[in-house]
Order: sequence, then C-alpha cells, then structure tokens
Amino acid sequence: MEITDLTPAERRIWEAFPRGEGVDFRESPDEDASGGHDWGPERTVRADVLAALLLSGPSPAGQVAELNVRGARITGKLNLKYAVVDHPIRLRSCWFERKPQLYGARLRALVLNDSTLPGLTASTVTVDIDLRLSCCRVTGPVRLAGARIAGGLFLRRAVIGTPATGEEAPQETPEPPLQINHADIGTDIIAMELTVHGQTRMNGTTVAGQINLDHARLNAPGGIALHAETLSVGTDLRASRLEADGMVNLTGARIPGQAYFSRARLSAPGETALRASSCTIGELWLRECPRIDGIVNLRRSQLDMLYAEPDTWPPVVRTDGLTYRVLHPHLPAEERLPLLEREESGYLPYVYEQLAAAYRTVGDESAARDVQLAKLRRHRRTQPHHTRLWGLLQDVTVGYGFRPLRAAGWLLLLVLTGWIAYGLHHPRPLKPGEAPDFNPVFYTIDLLLPIIGFGQEEAFAPSGWYQWLSYLLIVTGWILATTTAAGVSRSLQRQ
Repeated sequence: MEITDLTPAERRIWEAFPRGEGVDFRESPDEDASGGHDWGPERTVRADVLAALLLSGPSPAGQVAELNVRGARITGKLNLKYAVVDHPIRLRSCWFERKPQLYGARLRALVLNDSTLPGLTASTVTVDIDLRLSCCRVTGPVRLAGARIAGGLFLRRAVIGTPATGEEAPQETPEPPLQINHADIGTDIIAMELTVHGQTRMNGTTVAGQINLDHARLNAPGGIALHAETLSVGTDLRASRLEADGMVNLTGARIPGQAYFSRARLSAPGETALRASSCTIGELWLRECPRIDGIVNLRRSQLDMLYAEPDTWPPVVRTDGLTYRVLHPHLPAEERLPLLEREESGYLPYVYEQLAAAYRTVGDESAARDVQLAKLRRHRRTQPHHTRLWGLLQDVTVGYGFRPLRAAGWLLLLVLTGWIAYGLHHPRPLKPGEAPDFNPVFYTIDLLLPIIGFGQEEAFAPSGWYQWLSYLLIVTGWILATTTAAGVSRSLQRQ
C-alpha cells in the first residue's frame, strides 16, 4: 500500500507508529466506544492499513515501534491470521466494524481495553506478554481456544455476548460466547466483574497463577454457565459474590489453593448447580452463600478443608466418595447430620464415617460419637423389621455402646423399683429357718444380674404379681447384659 493512499487519520497513525507514539481520536477521556458506528471520517481507519503497518511498516533503528491508537473507528477486517507481529498492538476505546482475525498469530502484546467488537477470533494465538480485553463490549464469540499467553489474560468488567430475549428462536447448540478451553496462561486470568451472556468454557485450561472471577455474572439459564472440566490452576480460583445462572462445572479440576465461592449465588433450578466431582482442591469455600438453587455434586473429590454453613446446602446433594480433612465452621453434630439425610443415593455409611473423622481431627470426640450413633440409627431404618427391634433395644439401653451410662441409669431405676416393691411385700422364704435375712436391694440385684449371686434369689419365692415382676426383672437384666456386651464389643472394634 502506498503512503499516498492514506487518509489524514491513517497518516497520523502511520507517522506515529515508528516512534511508538500514541494517537488519540477521542473527544473526551470517558467517551464510550459503543457509539463508534456514528464516528466520522476524521477518526475512521481501515483495518487493512493497520495490518500493513504491523507487517511491513517502517521501523527505524534505535526506536521501538508500536501501534498505539485510542478512539478510532476501524472498518473492514483486521486480518492477521498466521501472522508474526513483533510490535505491541494497543487499540483502546476503538470501535470495530468486523471481528479481528488472529487465528494462529504470534503477537508481542495485544490490548483492546474499552473497545467494542462484534467478536474476536484468536484461537491458538501466541502472545509473548499480555492479552487485555478489560471493559470491552463484545457482542459475538471470543475464541481463545488453545491460546498460549506468556503473561496474563485480563477481562475485568468486560461484557461478552448478547442477552437472550423471549422473541429469539432457541438454537440447538449455541456457540459459547467466551472460549478459553485448552489454553495455557503463564500468570493469571483476571476477570473481576466480567459479564458473559452464555457459556464460559475453560475445559482443559492451565493457569499458572490464579483465576479471579470476583463479582462476575455468568448467565446461561438452563445450561452450563462455567464449563471448566479438568481445569488446572496454580494457586486459587476466586469467585467471591459470583452470580452464576446455570451449572458451574469443575469436574476433575486441580486447585491446590482455594476455590473461593464465598457469598456466591449459584442457581440452576431442577438441575445441577455445582458439579465439582473428582476434583482435588485445597480449600472449598461456600461461606455465607445463599441456599444453592439446584443439586450439588461433590462425588469422589478430595478436599483439605470444606467451609459451608448448613443453610447453604440444597435439598439434594451427592457426596459419595467425598473426602475432606477439616470442616468449618465448627458446629454441633446435630446441625451437620441433616445434610447426610439429603444424600441422593440414600444411606451411605462412608459419609457418616467422613464426618466423624473430621470431628476427630479437631479433637471433638463427643460430636464424633454423635455422628456414629446417627449412622447406626440410619442403618437400622434400612433393615428388616425383626432386625430393627434388636437395634432399637441396643439404642434404648446403651445407645449402641455410645451411651454406656444409660445402662447404669436403667439398672438404677429397676433396682429402685424392686427395692420399693419387695420392701413393701417380702416374698416368702423357701426354707423357713434356713433362709438368710431378706434384703430387697440385693434380692433385686440378684434377679437383674445373671452373673452375680448374693443367695437371695434362691432363698425366696415371690407370689402373685410380685412373681411377674421378678420375671420382668430377670428378662430385663439379660437384655441389659446382652446389649451392653454388644455395645462394648462395638466400641472395642472401633478402637
């Protein structure tokens, strides 16, 4: 392209490029680029001119050339497909008529902050420094699948996609507006206050640093809002106050630090709202979240710490195979046990053992025993009726061995009953003149405890309803002895 073909606006850019100087067409610093379609020829630049400048423009020795433009109306398609561009590209607060084509390109740096675009095709792009799309308004898809960015990806306060309206015909397989799947990010993805109308796809992406989605809004009603299967993060996934309308799918993710969803609103009515199965996560934070609207699936995941209040969990959870070492906040077992009743698969002994182990980790043996007792009671409801009766007897008498003092209470009550009954009406001696002096307390103990003998039971024979009382005491004693032995045996097995 000859220099004589340039318009005045293009000539300004061409002359500033070799020196790395900026060209600002804006009328005010806070001008909104969304109205760029009405900008006049004094700030209109052809995309072909910018491509020619980047690929073959002047680059004097001793100077660092840079494309640095603000507030331009860029017409046509900026086509840098497979190109190698050694100069930084900064097109801030610009309006693009067509989506840039950067497929397979190798760029030094790309900054499109505050710009308005109909889309961005940059799959498999390689960027030596950063890719910045902060505060952009992008109506079409942003394709960054397979991108290799040595620095960071910045999407702070960007708005990507177009809100769906009731008049639009539904698409069978809509293209995700934000595609960062199988990308390799050298530092961080910074996307605070990001808004995406549709699916955000990060499957198989590797991020050396953190992902920050604080205050982001991901809107995909009836679909997947965040699709991040096998995501690998170097430090943390931050999503404080995230608003996700649709599933958050982290299946197989590896997050050694925190998955921080505190105060996040997760909603997928009738569907899975949070799927974090088969994950390895250092700390999963659901602190002060509103009740999750949808199913939570944490099957087979490994967590070092899980922070969630009981009110956060929805009516249906899936926790089969979930492993966690510490559970916060520390609450009585009575407040945690209802969650185990919500397990979709029904009675799972493992979830009770896991909760008890978490209480033991922090030294709360009393809560751990409460969980074990609740496990046996839940198990009893799954057994046949005749087996349930024996379990009920163990529960009432000694609490399955977790309440040993309960047997002493029953024994004391029965001894007191026999003491009063036989004290008021002494049974007759079997051999008058040979029988020892009658003692109602030791007579009752003789009836209750089959392995202890004080000579009272063999020497006296009650009659009438006192005889039936003696039968009741004998049977009750055997039941107490048997259930106590079963409880002690179970306790020894646990130890």
